[in-house]
Amino acid sequence: MKNRRYLVYDVFTDRALAGNPLAIVLDCEGLDTKAMQAVAREFNLSESVFVLPPEDSRHRARLRIFTPDYEMPFAGHPTVGSAVALAELEENGGSDAIFVLEENIGPVRCAVRRGQGATFAEFDLAKLPEQLELSADPEAIGAALGLGPHEIGFENHRVSFFSAGVPYVAIPVANLAAAGRARLDNAAWSELAPRKSEWAFASPYIYCRETVDHASAFHARMIVPGSPSYEDPATGSAAAAFAGAVMQFDRPGDGTSRYWIEQGLEMGRPSRIRLELEVEGGRLTAGRIGGQAVKVAEGTLFA
Repeated sequence: MKNRRYLVYDVFTDRALAGNPLAIVLDCEGLDTKAMQAVAREFNLSESVFVLPPEDSRHRARLRIFTPDYEMPFAGHPTVGSAVALAELEENGGSDAIFVLEENIGPVRCAVRRGQGATFAEFDLAKLPEQLELSADPEAIGAALGLGPHEIGFENHRVSFFSAGVPYVAIPVANLAAAGRARLDNAAWSELAPRKSEWAFASPYIYCRETVDHASAFHARMIVPGSPSYEDPATGSAAAAFAGAVMQFDRPGDGTSRYWIEQGLEMGRPSRIRLELEVEGGRLTAGRIGGQAVKVAEGTLFA
């Protein structure tokens, strides 16, 4: 048994007890996959990160990301939270930093900016969103969320299916009221979007143009199917996939476009995610996900 340091950060928020909580386990040498999975189940957060020495000495660290049930190839709030934590652990933690984190999806470039408030970090998308085939009828998708056909879609936005490493069904709804009423019927959803592997299932990402914070461009919810299902307060990998829907329906002009996405309000964990798109010749050439994170706990793991 070895004593291992751990940190808990709230991510995509500038204050404690909001955003998406993340456990970050340091000193992970000697932990195998089975042990990491057991520790993630012990923390029982949406994701836990295990920090290992990098395989490439030019990189800052290797990350392995686990939910309580399986390992992820990539996830947004663990990347942002880990980038902030690793920067703050440096002796010169008051300065900005740029480094690469190794994840199962590949190398992920991160930039960290310190200010007077909570630390901000962003990462480049290791994989741009790609559109996947979705055969389910939009009315059936709405019904699986307890919504009527008239509540699905707004303007030219229609149900779409994208992945930037993790797949999501992007479901536009009419307004905040419709977003707030959405409730996932697991049995109905499993017929529409069956699990493809232990991690590659298609979760619903519900969004609308109407927002609570006028500085936000979109209001979003993400519900993870399962028995039981649960809601995620802030989902960076979903925002990365959602970039595909923004490109398809909003067609931003060439240059840099930035969007703030609010999430987690329905569950009392308000979060803000920044989606940044680089467009050239009408095509998405790069994207970034960013947000703030704050440390809320630290301790020792006896495992």
